[in-house]
Amino acid sequence: METLLPLFVAIPIFSAILILLVGKWDKKIFPRIWSILTTLSLLVLLVLFWDKGTIIHEMSGWKPPYGIVLIKDSLSQLMLLIVNGVAFLTIVYSYSYILRYEDYLRFFSLFMLMLAGMNGVVLTGDLFNLYVFLEIASLASYALVGYGVGGEELEASFKYLILGVFASMLILFGVGMVYSVTGSLNMADIARFLISHPGNKAVLMASGLFIVGFGLKAGLVPFHAWLPDAHPSAPAPISAMLSGVLIKVLGIYSMIRVFYHVIGITPIISNTFLAIGCLSMIVGALMGFGQDDMKRLFAFSSISQMGFVMVGIGLGTPLGIIGALFHLLNHAGFKSLLFLSSGAIEGETGTRNLSELGGLREKMPVTSASSVVGSLSISGVPPFNGFWSKLIIILAAFQAGKIWVASLLVLTAFLTLSYYLKFQKNAIFGNIVEKVKGAREAPMPMVVPLVLFAVICLFVGVFNYTIISNIIIPAQQILMDRGGYILSIFGNI
Repeated sequence: METLLPLFVAIPIFSAILILLVGKWDKKIFPRIWSILTTLSLLVLLVLFWDKGTIIHEMSGWKPPYGIVLIKDSLSQLMLLIVNGVAFLTIVYSYSYILRYEDYLRFFSLFMLMLAGMNGVVLTGDLFNLYVFLEIASLASYALVGYGVGGEELEASFKYLILGVFASMLILFGVGMVYSVTGSLNMADIARFLISHPGNKAVLMASGLFIVGFGLKAGLVPFHAWLPDAHPSAPAPISAMLSGVLIKVLGIYSMIRVFYHVIGITPIISNTFLAIGCLSMIVGALMGFGQDDMKRLFAFSSISQMGFVMVGIGLGTPLGIIGALFHLLNHAGFKSLLFLSSGAIEGETGTRNLSELGGLREKMPVTSASSVVGSLSISGVPPFNGFWSKLIIILAAFQAGKIWVASLLVLTAFLTLSYYLKFQKNAIFGNIVEKVKGAREAPMPMVVPLVLFAVICLFVGVFNYTIISNIIIPAQQILMDRGGYILSIFGNI
C-alpha cells in the first residue's frame, strides 16, 4: 500500500504535462475532462488509504534519515481530504467557468501543478522537500492569480509574487539554520536531536523565520498585505483554492507540523500564535465591514477565520487543537462555496459590487440559496458546521482560563455575522436592480459544486460528533504526540 503514496504527487504532475502535450490537438475538451478525472482519481486513492493508520514510504528504498520519506498519518489524511475534495469540486465548476477565457491549457496545467505541490507539502517528512513542494504550489498560484492578464490581476499577482518569494526565502533560511545545527533534514530526526539538545539560539532564530514565512503564506496579520488583492483578482476557482486550501496547507499546516512535531511548542511560541490569531481575527473582521467588492469582503473574512484557527493552535490544549482542525475543515467548505458563488454571480451580472446587486434570489435561486448557506455557515449560525468549530474554540479559551481571548472570539463571531448579513441583504434579497435583470442561473457544472458544498456545510454541522470523533480527534492526537511521530519513523526515540 505504501508504494502508492507517491501517486498523490505523481498523478497531478503527470496530468500537468499531459494536458500541455495533448492539448496541442484538443484545446477545449481534453484539458477539462482530464482534470476532472485526475482529481477524481486522487479522491479514489484517498479512499484506499483511509484509516490505514500511519503509512511510511521510503523513496528509492533509502532508510531515514538518509532518504526522503512520505508520511500518511491522521493529520495528513485530514489535509488530503480538504485539498483533494475542494480541488475536485472546483475543477468540476471550472468546466463551464473557464469558457470565459481563451487559454484553457495553462489554467488546468498550472492547477494540477499547484495541486501536486500541496499534496507534497502534506505528505513529506523532509524539511527541505517541504520547501520544494511549497515552492511548486506557490509558483503555480502566482501565475493563476494573474491569469486574467488585466491590470488588476497582474498587479495583484506581482504583489503576491514579491511577498511570496520573500516568505519562501525566510523559510529556506530557517531550514538552513536548522540543518546547520542538527545535520539533518528529516523532520523526525531533527526532532529527535532537538529533544536531546534543547535551547539552541540558532533554532530559536529559525523559529522566528518560520513564523514570519509561514505567516505570510497563510495571509495572517500583520503579514497579510498580498491576500486582499490576490483573492479578488484571481479567477473564482483559484480564489476558492487559495482561500479554501492553499493558505491552510502552505501556511497553517506547514507551521503546525514544523512546530508541533519538529521544533517543539514552547510558551513563547504558543503566545505568539495566540497574539497573531487574535490580531488576525479582529483586523480581518473590521476590514470586512468596509468592503463593497464581495470577493474582497470574502478575502478579509479569510484572514479573520484563519485567526480563529491560530487561536485554537495557540491555546495548545486538546480542545483548542480539535476546534482549530475542525475549523480548517469547515472553512474549506464554506469559503470555497462563497468564492465559487461570487464567480457565478459576477459571470451573470458583470459586477462584484454589493451596491450594484439586489434580488438575485429571483434570478439565480440555486446560487442564492447556496450563498446563504455559506454565509450562515461562516457566521456560526447553528446547525451549520461553522457554529460547532467556533463554539469549540470559544470553550477551549474559557477552559484555558483566557477570558479575554474568549471575549474576542465571541465579538469576532458577531462581527462576521453582521457583514455577512450585509452581503445577503445587498446581493441576495431586496429588489431586483438593473444589472440583475438579465441574469439567469449559472450552468449546471457550476451549480452542482455549489449545491454539494452547501450540503457538506449542513451535513458536517448535523453530524459534527461523528466527524470530530472519526476524523478530527485522530488528527489532533497525532499532532500533539511529538514522540509518537518520531517513533513512527524510527521505531524508538
